[in-house]
Order: sequence, then C-alpha cells, then structure tokens
Amino acid sequence: MSHSQWQKIQDDSYQILGELNRDSVPTLWQELQQWQPGCSNVEVSLAKVKRVDSAGMVMLIHLIEHAKKQNCHIMLSFVPKQLKMLFQLSNVEEYLGGNLKN
Repeated sequence: MSHSQWQKIQDDSYQILGELNRDSVPTLWQELQQWQPGCSNVEVSLAKVKRVDSAGMVMLIHLIEHAKKQNCHIMLSFVPKQLKMLFQLSNVEEYLGGNLKN
C-alpha cells in the first residue's frame, strides 16, 4: 500500500509527500476535503511526490476546485514530468495553465 501526506509549510504553502495513486488518493482526499485555506493564494509543492497516476491527477484538479469555491487560488509547483504528461494526454493542461508554476 502506498502512502501520501499533506503537510503545511506556512499559512500560504503546503506540500504533498509520497505517492499520488489509486491506493493513496482516497485517504488523502478525505483529509483534503476538510481543509479550509486561510489565504487567497496558496502554493502546493509537488517536489516530494514520488509517483503519480490518473487518480492523483484527478484529485489535484478537485483540490483546485475545492479551493476555488473558498476564494483561494492554488499554484502547483515542482510539477513532476509524469504529471505534466498526464495533463497533456487528458487535455486539461490549458484549463490548469493558471495553476502551474514553472
């Protein structure tokens, strides 16, 4: 079983550690649905994500929408190449352009 973790760095920055896949996403998503952003702009670092699949991609899209409903804009930083490829193949890259930090 894979594990992933949501970790607060500062009020406006968080990171996800571990794997974002079909095994880890359900547990992590339960935690993230309770998250209340305290800032209007938040950076989420994916630098320590080891592996990501389509379930992880969908969870990140839902996280962005969850934050948007609470007037918070999420920027994903250190997006793994594997995830960028999934965004491209799923035709959501254009939709997420304002949420990806180079």
